[in-house]
Amino acid sequence: MSSDQSAQQLADDPDWIPHWYDPDGDSAPITHGEGARVIDDQGESYLDFIASLYCVNAGHDNQAIIDAVKTQLDRIPYVSSGKENDTRTKLARRLAEVSPEPLTDVVFSVSGSEANELAVQYAREYRDASKVLTRWQSYHGSTYGTAALTADPSTRNNVNSHAAVTGSGKFLPPLPSVFDAEGEELAEQAANHVEYVIRNEGPDSVAAILMEPVAGSSGAYPAPEGYFERLREICDEYGVLLIADEVIAGFGRCGEMFAMQDEGVDPDMISFAKGVTSAYVPLAGVLMRKEIADDIREDGTDVGQTFAGHPLGCAAGLAAIDEYEDHLIENGREMGALLEEGLHDLADSYDEISHVHGKGLLWGIVVENPETGEPFANSWVDDDVDNPVSEVLGEAKDRGVLVGLGRPDYQITLSPPLCIDEDDVEEALDALDESFAAVFE
Repeated sequence: MSSDQSAQQLADDPDWIPHWYDPDGDSAPITHGEGARVIDDQGESYLDFIASLYCVNAGHDNQAIIDAVKTQLDRIPYVSSGKENDTRTKLARRLAEVSPEPLTDVVFSVSGSEANELAVQYAREYRDASKVLTRWQSYHGSTYGTAALTADPSTRNNVNSHAAVTGSGKFLPPLPSVFDAEGEELAEQAANHVEYVIRNEGPDSVAAILMEPVAGSSGAYPAPEGYFERLREICDEYGVLLIADEVIAGFGRCGEMFAMQDEGVDPDMISFAKGVTSAYVPLAGVLMRKEIADDIREDGTDVGQTFAGHPLGCAAGLAAIDEYEDHLIENGREMGALLEEGLHDLADSYDEISHVHGKGLLWGIVVENPETGEPFANSWVDDDVDNPVSEVLGEAKDRGVLVGLGRPDYQITLSPPLCIDEDDVEEALDALDESFAAVFE
């Protein structure tokens, strides 16, 4: 039996259940990847403008990362997460070098969800407080702990349907539609609202604020200028830790190694995953200030994960960071500027696109009914309504371009690999233009 026949057999009669499984969904097995493209078992090639899951930042065939993993395999493929390993140590030091200056130490994990759980655990212990505040409409993971932090109801309600998890509070996101303001006024109002929440929760009960610098799957919107500066002041005033969830925003995705480096503000911790290895090997972790790390070292820790800081992942991470610094981040900035210009032109062409927003190579397109100013459909409210945004995604796929459906699902998300070129940007924009025309004209 050929490999193509085997792949087709698995597609026709699968013996596993995919994540985010939709029994009515239409998908084909992906079997190969080249640069910014993926190829299915029928030989169809697609421009991967979502980097598979906001994670394949270096593209699907970066030889430097592949060679680093092979070299590590030849040396030793696994070392217990409770023991020292030279590759693990090198990556920890490298991460400290490329992160905001006050962040000196790292604890590794396996996934972004687990990284966020670790960050929260350390924040609660350091502050001797239980509550962590996150914004409505956020996504931080789908484990029991991170589902409580997540404010996407489709995730939170599903995970908590039989055992609710406590210890989190919510605040409103800094969006113009929420505060009826823009720019500096929006930044001030939204940050002052966070202070109001802290004061009413009781500052001594709040361990941390956990927030993405640029929203990921929930819409790719950046915070207004000055927001994080004010948020840092508030956290310092009340002794609350500021944790940046950079699982999606990190490693060049938003134009810098970490998105917080473009905000002029240093967080107390950064959670990371996905792009750290370009998703070639699962790896995640938490970067933190020295005083937090010293607190952990003083008492030790009795918890861990078998595959945290896996040597293969650490080898991939070292190579990926070199690739980002060498050329990929700069290329991502250039392509991001082209993409931004093209998306604004696209928005000018269709009344159904109410606005586009983003940073670097992370962008969101909001689709609304121009007659009502409201979304055509929102599965968080009513999942029985036909959603034309899903049709746009299907049309784009038919044209060979994969884009994402945001949370809520009246948004389209774009998150291509940093290795794309001008032709890729033009191809994606043309496919979106034709797809919007096919659905709305």
